[in-house]
Amino acid sequence: MIMALTVLLAASVSRAGDRPSALFDEGHGQRFTIGEKGPLHLAGLAERFRAGGFEVKKSDGPLDGGILETADVLILSGPFTPYAAGEVAAIARFLERGGRLAAMLHVGPPLADLLHRIGVDFSNGVIREQDNVIDGNPLNFRVASLAGDPLMAGLDGFSVYGCWALTNTDSRAAIIASTGPRASVDLGTGPDGKPLQAVQSFGVAVAGKLGQGRFVVFGDDAIFQNRFLDVDNRHLADNLVQWLN
Repeated sequence: MIMALTVLLAASVSRAGDRPSALFDEGHGQRFTIGEKGPLHLAGLAERFRAGGFEVKKSDGPLDGGILETADVLILSGPFTPYAAGEVAAIARFLERGGRLAAMLHVGPPLADLLHRIGVDFSNGVIREQDNVIDGNPLNFRVASLAGDPLMAGLDGFSVYGCWALTNTDSRAAIIASTGPRASVDLGTGPDGKPLQAVQSFGVAVAGKLGQGRFVVFGDDAIFQNRFLDVDNRHLADNLVQWLN
């Protein structure tokens, strides 16, 4: 009886000491990785996760072979290669059973099937802003319209550097950060050969739930790159770590 109790207590201590696991996908053409300290890489973000109590791992292979069973959190930052149908299904199952997902777009199409699966869509061009522009470049701007989501707690805003517009397509998700009302996105060319633009407020971050899990999508992958982790973007990164835990 004493031996059994000792074993039970030891197992309990072991489980209590386990850290949640954050898996960074690097198997889909990502050019910016957690192992590099260059200005556009993600070593700083990985360190925020470690400081938040996570075991940080990376995957350089497909995501439909059981690798997600070892993870609590999945981070998809800047993929250039599309996710196969089996991977999209595996990520959906991961979420449904309680996993957490953060996705950041460098270009939209590689994430299209997954985003559509979770009720999120993206624009066919990046946003050009007229308010809160950084260094005169309309592609780079400060986002100051924030919803009352825990991900935005304590923030007055954060900065993006080439951001796709995002929206939810159903009630599973909602926009939690957006541009000002004068932002624009190119829509291509009209029947008369003239360029078309949509001018309005656009979402830049969307959060939602699928099954027992939750997810957040950012329209830009630069916000968490080493070079752009200023005070506000670091604060957002720390909020993200807590939100995903």
